[in-house]
Amino acid sequence: MAKLSVVILNWNGRRHLERYLPSVVEHTTGDAEVIVADNGSTDDSLAWLRLTYPEVRVVRLDRNYGFAGGYNRALREVDSPYYLLLNSDVEVTAGWWQPLVEVLDSEADVAAVAPKILADAERDMFEYAGAAGGFIDYLGYPFCRGRIMSTVERDAGQYDTKRDIFWASGAAMCCRSEVFHALGGFDDDFFAHMEEIDLQWRMQLAGWRIVAEPKAVVYHLGGGTLPPSSRKVYLNHRNNLAMLYKCATPLQRLVVAVVRPFTDGAEALGYLLTLHPHKAWAIARAWGAFLKWHKVLAQKRSAVVRKKKVKGIYRFSIVVRYLFGARHFKNIL
Repeated sequence: MAKLSVVILNWNGRRHLERYLPSVVEHTTGDAEVIVADNGSTDDSLAWLRLTYPEVRVVRLDRNYGFAGGYNRALREVDSPYYLLLNSDVEVTAGWWQPLVEVLDSEADVAAVAPKILADAERDMFEYAGAAGGFIDYLGYPFCRGRIMSTVERDAGQYDTKRDIFWASGAAMCCRSEVFHALGGFDDDFFAHMEEIDLQWRMQLAGWRIVAEPKAVVYHLGGGTLPPSSRKVYLNHRNNLAMLYKCATPLQRLVVAVVRPFTDGAEALGYLLTLHPHKAWAIARAWGAFLKWHKVLAQKRSAVVRKKKVKGIYRFSIVVRYLFGARHFKNIL
């Protein structure tokens, strides 16, 4: 049994496998293995994989269960102390995984570790989805060391210190398998988007820490699974509201219930004014789906383990700070 299993979720992703898998296979050696979990692909990615990398283990699923459901099902078939969930559009370099495992080995209360994620296209820039570690504000808006709203910073070593964070990007997240399964893994109903933040919020409520270790570096293409679309807007808003309902304190939920209809309404209006009515409608549909989920979410909320109060939530609005000129993480925390 390998100490670490690097698990890549694939769905019709031959072009990503061709471009990015070679670096993963080359640099994942020693006490680590590479596994491709296939989410019911209908292209020839599996045939290509068998021909080109017959040594890579494949876990086949019968259909596309999304990021959340796909990983939940695939990881039941993986028996390793540590998982490293890796997007199919991520390039790695020599020694990329060892610093992450060293954190888990040396700090017994850490459940998940994030590498520094840089942009594949511009390698001195942070990547939007994760950068040097993720955080969240009081209204549920995620941001990162290296990315506030739409402003992405250039990497000049300013975030090269290991520190506690709120969430590690699902594009490259190393975690303890026992904690993943003990907390039920990702929420299947999320399908894609926000499921890793939801899980890591629950990890922290259960008493665990989340850490960023920038000694580990990967390069992420980004947008490879769901490009900008009304579907992405819908999932982001629906799942974000569901996550807040499940995990937030009663006071935070009250603030969200009062403020978020106005902020989401302003966002929808912005889409209408810029001639993207389908995205405005996606926000409305997300709210409708969230309200229909109320009874199910109440049951999920009651099942969340709450051993510890979470302290890492930014107790203001990142949107307001951004509008008043705070563009970099150093201006926030």
